[in-house]
Order: sequence, then C-alpha cells, then structure tokens
Amino acid sequence: MRKTIFAAAAITLVGLGTAQAAEPESCRKVRFSDVGWTDIAATKATASLILEALGYQPETQILSLPVTYSSMKNKDIDVYLGDWQPSMEADRKPYLDDNSIEVVGTNLAGAKYTFAVPKYVGDAGVKDFADLQKFPDQFGRKIYGIEPGNNGNRMIQDMIDKDDFGLTGWELVESSEQGMLAEVERAVRGNKWIVFLGWAPHPMNREYPLEYLSGGDAYFGPNFGGAEVLTNIRAGYGSECPNVVRLVSNLKFTLDMENEMMAAILDEDQEPKAAAKAWLKTHPDTVVPWLNGVTTFEDGNAADAVKKVLID
Repeated sequence: MRKTIFAAAAITLVGLGTAQAAEPESCRKVRFSDVGWTDIAATKATASLILEALGYQPETQILSLPVTYSSMKNKDIDVYLGDWQPSMEADRKPYLDDNSIEVVGTNLAGAKYTFAVPKYVGDAGVKDFADLQKFPDQFGRKIYGIEPGNNGNRMIQDMIDKDDFGLTGWELVESSEQGMLAEVERAVRGNKWIVFLGWAPHPMNREYPLEYLSGGDAYFGPNFGGAEVLTNIRAGYGSECPNVVRLVSNLKFTLDMENEMMAAILDEDQEPKAAAKAWLKTHPDTVVPWLNGVTTFEDGNAADAVKKVLID
C-alpha cells in the first residue's frame, strides 16, 4: 500500500521544481529561530527536513521572541515560522515599521491562543476573563504562563499591572511550555483550579478537557484568541536566496498535521525531525504544493530529491 501511495505522489510531483538560477554558497546555510514551543519545533523540523533533502544546511537557534526579531534585524536569523497573530502584533510591529522583516505567508490558519481552564472549572462558573476575580482563593491568585519574554506572559503582566479584569495582586508564574503543562497535569489529577495559557494546535486539547475563556479580545483577539501563524523572513532574504524563500512561503500546515506531530514529540519522545519524517512518509502528497517552483540547491529536481528522503 505504501509503495502505491509513493508511486502516486511521485507522478504528481513530476514537473515540479523547474530549474532556476543557482543561489550563492552563502544561501546553503538557513538559520531558523525556535522560541521553544512544540508546534514551532514541529514545523521548523519539517522545513529543515525538506531543505536538507534539497542540499541546504538548516540550523536552529533557541531564542526568545524579542531576541528573534532583533536577530532578524541584525541579519543573524533568516526565517521564523512562529509569528502568531494577532497576539504578537506589538512584538512584530517595530520591525515591520522599519522594514527589517517581511511577512511572506500564512503557514497555519484556525489556531487559537488565550486563557484556558480545566472543564470542571468552566462548569463551576469560569467562562470569561472577568470571572477570574470572583474566585481568587481557588486559583491561588496565580496565572500560569510559559517562557520568560514570551508575548503572552507580557500581556498577563500588563493585565495585572493595569488591574484589568480585577487582577491586581495576582501573580504571573513564568516557566516553560513543559513546566506549565506539568502544573496543569498536577491540577487536573487533583481536581484543583488552575488558569493558564492554552493554544491550539497542541495535544493538551486532547489530553485534558479544557475550556477557553471569552473576554480577552483586546489582548488575544476575538473568537477565543483565534489566530493565524505567519512566516517571517529577514529583510532582503528573498532577493538573496529566492529558492529558500519560495519554499518557506509555500509551506502550509494544518491543525491535524501539527497535532499528530506534536503528539509524537511529546507523548512518544520522538525527535521533532523523526516525527516530521514519519508524518510525511504517510502523507507524501502534502509536499506537492510546497515544491512549486522550487529546485535543489544545485538546480536539480526538487521532487526527486524529496522523494528519496520520504521513501528511505
């Protein structure tokens, strides 16, 4: 059955990757930023896997969001796949305004990012940001965020400082994605109350019965923090390395795809690149539109090069 799938995908891929002018050697190394989220680890690993098949040498730096953008401005980072909008608008705006970064496409639609609580907390009456201050003792006056420097954490601290939603005296607990989820796990296991930053795609939505809170539109956007994830490049990178930028601009992911890869990373302890390769092997047609107009680094056929990686 797998051979049949790959045969069909190979036929579809024929003709893609039409030769373009070769890029300079300086384009072989492609520098990504990863802000420490599992979804970005999955998408970045997928992009890196394709780039390696095409003869590039992708590398990753783990950086906070502010350092990511300052590094792009300084031309130390080439690509960032994790521009969550609208929640990251304030972080991104100065760099768009001074033309030091460019947005080259949406790589995920239908995401969300806002406050979440276990369903039993929602059932007890916490449906909206404004409901939090009604139950300060149950929450211990704590809101759990992720890594220091994250935009979500800064928005939480801003709410507390401004006494929005009656949160004066509450504490932002900074940790990491995994540290925060460990607290959620403990709370759910003990049927205790907790409010934290939640988002989709992420296996947390499958592992814990969650409820996202309304009322945070001014911070996280409407529709319970409805979001799109955009692809950013440093200014000028498109003219320097057009083949790379053509590929990263073509990348489109889905919620199901990212959920499955993140589950493999978090639940099965797979390395991100191994999870990406396993997913692509069983969904080879996904790659077809990504390779439209793309070649290998040496001007070879991109479809043939990627097919070898997926079949191995």
